[in-house]
Order: sequence, then C-alpha cells, then structure tokens
Amino acid sequence: MTKAKLIRAITLPTAVLLVTGVMIGSGVYKKIIPLAQTGLSEGWILAAWVLAGIITMFGALNVSGLASLTEQSGGVYEYLRLAFGNFVSFIFGWTDFTVIGTASAAALAYIFAQAVNTLIPLPDPLQTWEGINIAGAIYPFANSGIKILAVGSIAMLTLLNCRGVKETGFLNNLFTVAKIAGILFLIIAGLFFFSPEPSALVPESLVNNGVKEGSFFTVFFIAMLSVLWAYDGWLDITFVTGEIRNPKRNVPKAAIFGVGIAMILYILINLVYMYVLPLSALAAVGPKEIGAAVVAKAMLGSAGELFILILIVVSVFGSLNAVILAHSRVYFRMAQEKFFFQKVAKVHPRFHTPHISLLLTGAWSCVLVISGSFELLSNLAVLANYLFYGLLALATIRMKIQGKLSAKVVGYPFIQIVLILFSILLITNTVLTSPGESLAGFLLMLCGAPLYFLFKKSRDRVEEIL
Repeated sequence: MTKAKLIRAITLPTAVLLVTGVMIGSGVYKKIIPLAQTGLSEGWILAAWVLAGIITMFGALNVSGLASLTEQSGGVYEYLRLAFGNFVSFIFGWTDFTVIGTASAAALAYIFAQAVNTLIPLPDPLQTWEGINIAGAIYPFANSGIKILAVGSIAMLTLLNCRGVKETGFLNNLFTVAKIAGILFLIIAGLFFFSPEPSALVPESLVNNGVKEGSFFTVFFIAMLSVLWAYDGWLDITFVTGEIRNPKRNVPKAAIFGVGIAMILYILINLVYMYVLPLSALAAVGPKEIGAAVVAKAMLGSAGELFILILIVVSVFGSLNAVILAHSRVYFRMAQEKFFFQKVAKVHPRFHTPHISLLLTGAWSCVLVISGSFELLSNLAVLANYLFYGLLALATIRMKIQGKLSAKVVGYPFIQIVLILFSILLITNTVLTSPGESLAGFLLMLCGAPLYFLFKKSRDRVEEIL
C-alpha cells in the first residue's frame, strides 16, 4: 500500500493571500492609540510603520534565498537544520510549539471571542466557579463564555484543516479578500470622502506636546517594536512549502508580495487614522477602546464603529485559520526527521493532511486558552521570533560561505548584517527592559534540550537496527 503524502495544492495567489492574511490580525486596528500616546509626531509614527516594514521585507528577501535549499515542509525548521544541524532546528521547533505557534493560535482565538463578545454579549455559564485557581495563577473557569467560544473556534478550524489544504486555502482566500476590501474601504472613505475639522473635534487642552518620557530614540524604538507585532506572521508561508506548487519560485514571491501588500495597507490606514483625528484626540482615547473603531465612528457614525468590529472578527478569525494551517507543518516535519512523536508524521490517507499534527496543535492551543497562560507566552513570542530571524540571516551567510547556497540573494550581505544587528539590538533591549520575562523565555526554549537528546537516542537506535 502506497504511503499517503501531502499534495501541492497551494497556488501562488493563495500563498500570497496566506502571507497577507496571517499578518493582518488585530494589530493594525489597535496600534494607533499606544503610538499616539508616545508623543511622537505623525511623521515619526508613519516612519515607524515604514521602517518596521522595511525590516520585515529584508527578512522576506533573506528567506527568498534560503527557500531555494529545500521543497520540504517546515520552512524555518528546515533552513536551520540544513545550516546548523538538528539541535538548533529542534530548539526552534520546540519554541514554536510552546511559545510561538500554539500560543499565537490561543491568543488569536481569545481575541476573536472577545470581539464577538463586544458585538453580541456571551453568557458566562461557569461564572460561579471563576474563583477556582491553580497556584493562584491559573483560573480555568474565568471568562468561561469567551473561552468556550475560543476553544470552539480552534476545534472547528482544526477539523476543517484536517479535511484538506485546498479547502482551507479557499477559506483563507475568502477571509483575506474580505479584510483587504474592508481596509481599502476605510482608506478610500477616509482620504477621499471625509473632511476633518480638527478644531471642532479636539479641545485645546489636548494639544500634543511631543515625547513625554525618555529619549526620542528610546521612544521611537519602543514604538517600532510595537509596530513589528502587526507585521509578524509572514514566515508562516515557509512552513507549508511541502504543499506549495513550485515552492522554490513561489515561496519567495509569496513572502515578498504578501509583505508588500500588508506594508502598503498598514501605512495608508494609519495615514487615514491621523487624517481623520489628530494625534491629541487619539492619545486621549481610553485603553479599552479600539483606535480604528474610534476613527470609523468619527467618519461614519455608529455604523462605522460596527463595521470595524465586524472587520476585526473577520480579520482575527482568518489569521487564526492561517496559523493553525501553517504551524502544524513544523511539528509534522520534526516528526518526519524523528525529532518529535512519530504519530505526528502521519498523513491522512484520504485528505492528504498532517491530521495528527493538526489535532495536537489544536489540542494544546485549547489548553493554553483555558489556562490563560497564552498571554505570557505570546509576549515572549517577539523575543523568540527575532532570535530566529537573526539566526536565519546568519544561516544565509554561513551557507554562502560554505558554497551550499548558490541562488542569488538580493541585498547580500548588507541585508543579512542589518537583520543580525537589529535582532541583537531588539533582544538586548528586551532583556534590559524585561529581564524576568526574557529569562523565562530562554529557559522555556532550553527546557526542550532534554527532549532533543531523548528523540536523538531513539533515532540513533532505529538507525542502528536498520
């Protein structure tokens, strides 16, 4: 009997929309408020979006070279394995499972349920048990209505993903086109059909007086870090390399085009935010309000606010689907290399999907939702991501020097040096400003080391028998 394999059903347009779709979650709608509160001017806020976009595009250009190395699933896992060996790639895979992938899915599912709760208040059936806790830190029954919907959304999308990558790709295309259309509507309405009257909207007492605390460089750097969160997720396209048609050509194109589309939309929509309402008005908005909703309400009244809330629901749900689809392929590839539980490498004989990996990803994401620990883990994701972004740039340099990477890499080695320096700067800043969280992040990564040696021992034993 022929062993079931993954099928290459993802075309270039779907791959581009997958990149754009996973990037456009909730950040683009929320970031304008904290940015306005930094005291930076409109020009510097736009500069933060542009510079963060350039850094992200540098990452996409770097990966476009590495994509020529393999047609296997796993993306970053594969690139690091080929460049640095099994230990480094396993640490990435383990970190993705514990910090990056499943925590991101849990966080997106929770944000989706919160957004739905804003539109339609959800019941809280387990409210009487909300005080029950584990070690005073985990409250599994708190916000039970939101958690039930979050878990249900993960379960539904996981099962849908199990039924075929083509069907999942179609769903992703549908949601991504909807959110791009929604953002374009706001851009066009704001720039061409709205005439702001700042003096009528903002009291004189709310005049923006510039950066309030800390040096300009520190404030701008913190602002750019905040913006980078909205750009995160573009690397997910590399994880599904094994299901993309002509991946050595289409993975680089999808990454570059997808990042480019998101970057243009981000810059234009933030221009609209600051055109409709001055920064002083945006800075005065309460912490629980969504910046895009405030702007849309100023433009279109209550209908505009409702439109944004629906758009956030669509955006986050679409991103959740893309994250579940992509990250499950990392653990699938690890299992193929015998550095994860072997059942995770199974492919469904009918649907040709890594169904066990998908079910494992969904199950652990649901556990994180119930525990609430995804909030801490998702905060560690930025640190982890940029550690591996720097390693990917180093991987390109290493493979070039060794003569193992013959493909042309645009901007080599300038782009790689910039990425490495930026990663060092970001990690250093994170360690200095959040030493406790940083230490927890590094310990969580390294606690996978004993598992690596267990898997390696088991793999070596099998190879000896064969």
